[in-house]
Amino acid sequence: MSRALPLRKSLLVRLLITSVLIALCSVAATAWLAVQTTTRAIQEEQGQVLAEDMDILRQLSGYAATHPDWSGVAGTLRAISHRTGRRVALTAGDRTPFADSAARGTSLPPRAAATVDPLRTDTYTEPGAQLTGVDPRAVGPYRLTTAERLEVAKLAVVRQLCFDRYGVRTRTERTPSGRTVLRGVDGTLDPGFVPMECADGRLNTPTPTEQKALDALSALGRTCLDRHRADLGHPLALPLEAVSGAGPVPYLTGKRAVDRDGPLARTANACIAEARRAQLEPYVAPAAELFLGTGDRPVPRFDMSAANKAKVFGVAGLVLALTVAVTALVATRLVRPLRALTQAAQQPPERHVRVPVTTRDETGILALAFNELTDRRERLEAQRKAMVSDIAHELRTPLTNIRGWLEVARDGLVDPDPELLSSLHEEAVVLQRVIDDLQDLAAADAGTLRLHREEVRADELLEQVAAAHRVGAEAAGIRLVTEVDGTPWLDADPVRMRQALGNLVSNATRHTPAGGTITLFAHRDADEVVFGVADTGAGIAPADLASVFDRFWRAEKSRSRRTGGSGLGLAIVRQLVAAHAGTVSVTSEVGTGSVFTMRLPRARTPATRAAGSG
Repeated sequence: MSRALPLRKSLLVRLLITSVLIALCSVAATAWLAVQTTTRAIQEEQGQVLAEDMDILRQLSGYAATHPDWSGVAGTLRAISHRTGRRVALTAGDRTPFADSAARGTSLPPRAAATVDPLRTDTYTEPGAQLTGVDPRAVGPYRLTTAERLEVAKLAVVRQLCFDRYGVRTRTERTPSGRTVLRGVDGTLDPGFVPMECADGRLNTPTPTEQKALDALSALGRTCLDRHRADLGHPLALPLEAVSGAGPVPYLTGKRAVDRDGPLARTANACIAEARRAQLEPYVAPAAELFLGTGDRPVPRFDMSAANKAKVFGVAGLVLALTVAVTALVATRLVRPLRALTQAAQQPPERHVRVPVTTRDETGILALAFNELTDRRERLEAQRKAMVSDIAHELRTPLTNIRGWLEVARDGLVDPDPELLSSLHEEAVVLQRVIDDLQDLAAADAGTLRLHREEVRADELLEQVAAAHRVGAEAAGIRLVTEVDGTPWLDADPVRMRQALGNLVSNATRHTPAGGTITLFAHRDADEVVFGVADTGAGIAPADLASVFDRFWRAEKSRSRRTGGSGLGLAIVRQLVAAHAGTVSVTSEVGTGSVFTMRLPRARTPATRAAGSG
């Protein structure tokens, strides 16, 4: 199984996806509940706020329509603020305050809520304003006197009684100017059917006050109307509806009425609207900016109903059940291989149990690592058994020889001559060498191998090793040469390094035939010093390259002294190089030879230290 784990198979990614899905479900459920339980309350609250804002604007527009300035509006603002619990402020266009319900010096909101202008009013502040753009409460010179009000009211009652006799139901209503008008039951100005007896025209005849204002309005609009005389034919007669602000109405030219939606009517309406605003401007307050704040108004509280509570608990229970189910499913799939690993780990060591690899995630990688650990433990067990056998063989041979010759000498069968003593000494030296090698390996394994480091020149080290082995190599008919590039330095124990290189040279000498060559080389490679021993021997089979540094390993399984040593030399080389924080490797080709390479950290040369200190 490859160590490269796809993201979609990663245990971490799957857990994250599971958590994200649960979180998304929770967020979606919460959002849905929030929308369901608060939308209506928010809509009601917004409607109340908008209605309240429009009511404040309506009141202030009415004040502006009935007062020539804002000098007395402070009391009205305080009353509105007290009733609504909100701050109310009026300023000029440049934010110069007219009045403010808040304390002096309190900063205004960043933007105005609306503009209070009775001559250009909002379309929903007062019925009728949407037709003319002028607050109908702005009557100015059209306000009737008390006597005129009474007279018009009588005429309205007379007409209403006349309508009643013919079954036409109407109601009276007083306009802001004081004029009483008749409206139909549906609130329209036209009551529908008008009997001929009732259509005397007296009710709609302008009073002296209204006539005077209409004459003034005509004078103001004369300039505009005169510009369009060629289109209109001659000056238009203004009906009474134009005074009450009822909006676009037909204008009479002789006995012909102009279409209220035609171009001539639109031109006349524009001129009249302009003249009407100019006529009313002295009677109304100037335009002002309205600022509204929250004040001490309490924050709205949304009480959850029993049905909404049931929804909350139901959805919460559903999300909880879904979370438990998904978590249980994921946990079961995760725990199953872990349990198999636990059971396998609890088996006796000699069984070497392996677990099946069923997934490609972290758990599968763990199972694969467990199986590899089991294989490695099995190999180590086999190596341990082989090592015990090899150690017994290596020790038994010299001990047997020594014991045999000593028994023969003791029995007087052989005289202890110098030749016998020399043979016994050689066997003792072999025995001592094996014991020393085992002691070095044990010290390296325990981390107690002592190194006496000093700065060593690589060329001098190679020459010392070559000099120690040149006689033996020449006796075997092998040429021993050294090649050094420069003078690399390394920080190492010279005795241990000579031992490591000597083991490599001895190994090469045993496997190189007469007439062959052994080359010792050294050079610097970046921050490392590279040592090598190359031979022209028989080489090593590719299948055996991974085992050459194992203890007691020998390519020749008979373990004859004539074809090899104890099998500890290369293992000692690997331990000594590792103790110097280096690495050792081998490349080989059967029939061509082998190259053993050691890489060790480079030391600063004396010349470099001198330059650095200067």
